[in-house]
Parts: sequence; structure tokens; C-alpha cells
Amino acid sequence: MEELSFDRVRERLLRGLREPLPGPAAQRAMAPRPRPGWRPGRTPPGSRPAAALLLLYAREGRAWLPLTLRPPHLARHAGQVSLPGGAVEDGEDIATAALREAGEEIGLAEPAVEILGRLSPLYVPASGFELHPVVAALPGPPLLRPDPKEVTRILQVALDRLAHPRARAHEWRSWGGLRLRVPFFLVEGERVWGATAMILAELLAVLGVRLGRTSSP
Repeated sequence: MEELSFDRVRERLLRGLREPLPGPAAQRAMAPRPRPGWRPGRTPPGSRPAAALLLLYAREGRAWLPLTLRPPHLARHAGQVSLPGGAVEDGEDIATAALREAGEEIGLAEPAVEILGRLSPLYVPASGFELHPVVAALPGPPLLRPDPKEVTRILQVALDRLAHPRARAHEWRSWGGLRLRVPFFLVEGERVWGATAMILAELLAVLGVRLGRTSSP
């Protein structure tokens, strides 16, 4: 597996995020099947905009990013692994909302954060949000402090390990009378699935990483 160094990742993203994005074609690789309520590339009228931050930072030359484990008491996506993010407030642009949410959830307060661009928006049926992923870069590890009301712990993920075939698998789940095939990334003993996994799949596609079929754990 190619080592995804920070400098190489930043350069590829600066180019790739300015070109046509892979969008649903990449998102499908990690989408539950079926995914009720999701029509690839489409957002229902009345959906509320939300923003999420993919913060790529340098650590020992490699590219890393933080993910959050949500507490079990939350009304939505309880106990799941997510990107820092939340609803866009009135008058905010997408990047400002992503940075604000990262500040609130994981204590991000780094003036050197560089906004590289955005991935494709993704409709999340469970919350009714149209989620806009913002990609940013930081030349060193950030100082992070999780808000215990919203984050149980922060997962620090090396991007090249996330891209490794052994980091992906799938399982079968029952939901609403349906049998779903749910792909996931395995990160620090946690399953990363759903919208977060779909966004990460597009990020890897922009970097030229092809995701093959997943296996059962």
C-alpha cells in the first residue's frame, strides 16, 4: 500500500478538488445496500444544510485525520463514528460552519488551517440534512479537546491505513423489515459506516485510491 504522505495528499487534493468530483460513483463503494431514502446525487426539497470537516494534518510525514465517536445518549447517530460537523446557521457559509462545529466538538482552534475545497454533498436520510464535506489541511498535529456532551473520544486515523483493504469489511443488518449489506471501515476497534464512510470513500477516490469489494469480518 502506497504511503499517503501529507505533502502528496495536499498536492493531489488541491488539484483533484478543482476537477469534476467522483460523487455518487465513489460514495456507493461504502454505501449500505439498499440505502432507504437515498437517491444518488439528489437531495429532497426542504433538506437542511449541514457541514462536516475533513481535517488532514501532518504527523511524522504522513497524512492523518480526526474522527469522533458520538455518545450513546444523543438523539441522532448515537454511538456512531462521525466527522466533526453540524447544521449551518443562518448567514454562515459552508466552510465557516465546518470550522465552527470542529471548534465546538473537538476544540479545534488552529489559525493555520487551510481550506482545500469541498467534496460532493450527501443527503443523510436519518437526519434530513444535506451534508457538505469541507476538506482542510494543517501542517502539524492539532491540539484537540473533545466536548464530552457531543464526543466520547477522538479517533486519530492515518489515511494510508484507512486505504488498506484490511481496514474494510461488511456485515448484514436488519432495518425496517429490510436486510442491509453495510460496508464499514474498521478504525481503532470502531466501525465507521453510513454517511461518514461514504464521504471517506470519495476522499480516497479523489486521491486515486480504488476501493475493491469488502469481506465479512
